[in-house]
Amino acid sequence: MAFGVPILAFRTANRRLRSPSYASALPSRLRSTASETSNVDAIVVGAGVVGLAVARSLAQEGREVVVLESASDIGTSTSSRNSEVIHAGIYYPPGSLKARLCVEGRNRIYEYCEAHGVPHKRIGKILVAADENQLEDLRRYKDTAQKNGVELEWLKEKEAKAREPALRCVAALWSSMTGIVDSHQLMLGYQSDAEKNGAAVALNSSLLSGDVSGTKKKLRVADSKTGEVSSLTADVIINAAGLQAQEVAATLAGFPQHKVPRRYLARGCYFTLAGKSPFRHLIYPMPENGGLGAHLTLDLANQAKFGPDVEWVDSIDYTVDPKRADRFYSMIRHYWPGLPDGSLQPSYSGIRPKISGPGEKNADFIIQGPADHGIDGLVNLFGIESPGLTASLSIGDCVADLLRQ
Repeated sequence: MAFGVPILAFRTANRRLRSPSYASALPSRLRSTASETSNVDAIVVGAGVVGLAVARSLAQEGREVVVLESASDIGTSTSSRNSEVIHAGIYYPPGSLKARLCVEGRNRIYEYCEAHGVPHKRIGKILVAADENQLEDLRRYKDTAQKNGVELEWLKEKEAKAREPALRCVAALWSSMTGIVDSHQLMLGYQSDAEKNGAAVALNSSLLSGDVSGTKKKLRVADSKTGEVSSLTADVIINAAGLQAQEVAATLAGFPQHKVPRRYLARGCYFTLAGKSPFRHLIYPMPENGGLGAHLTLDLANQAKFGPDVEWVDSIDYTVDPKRADRFYSMIRHYWPGLPDGSLQPSYSGIRPKISGPGEKNADFIIQGPADHGIDGLVNLFGIESPGLTASLSIGDCVADLLRQ
């Protein structure tokens, strides 16, 4: 049994508010026969948190926007299978897109949540050096964060334990700007903003093929329920398909395929803590290759979970193997030695759409515009993993800026 899928479906179904107007595929005004083509100003492929943020930015500029989503709901992949953390901007190389868009996006997302009533909490985070060997890395992250404009407080062992008595460490960093957010309510907010400005979100709408060689971009789109195929043209196409971004780019005739970076898949599993957590803040160990380590996060109901770990896979599979708990116990007890036996329950998993592989340095976001590939009106988003949720509003505006150049 794939533990992650039904548990996640239960977790999200109780808080999701569907949009009945777009419960099927393309709106009737955009459906076409074999001999007809419907025209629209801008098409966004992918209705995850980033695709919806892009649609919001473009619609607010006055563009007619259609968002194509192959699934039956928004944000069913990477956007809903993560830690729901608002990141401060600690880890990313100074000057990188991840660093700039995370720090800018973090401030904007807090403002957005306050203004729109999106459930969130600036709960704070403790980044832990569990032993003396990790102190150098801890100092390095403090220096990186400072260069990114993120202020962290150095905590000695006693100071860290005063905040979290169950914690084991030799030193730690305190991040007051880290928080948590209801990711689906955030996406619903972006969707609502886009729709208020005339955008349409077309669910169950799968991209079959496209042609970007002419002034008008051409797409063939299938209704995944009925099989009905429609043809669309647009001045602008935004590839925000996340895990499928490389596949989408490969369907576009006229696009230089050497500009498509290789995709790597890194699955991360989560385990829920049975019983009450002794922690009031998020607890992060030192990062591992491909991820930030099996950290402890709290949701808005104060339920604690651990993850994600990193498992390099060849295909998209959200199965959570209960046996992976053995590794989790070992990792977690480096910073929480009091973790009780038998207290970890399989929860869900997510897959990161990475563009750097095992043992490689973590790659930056790729926001690939006309200046990068020579095709007007086309933007590809590759490798938008963490901190993509935090940076989503800023990524949306970044895409809009590229299209104005």
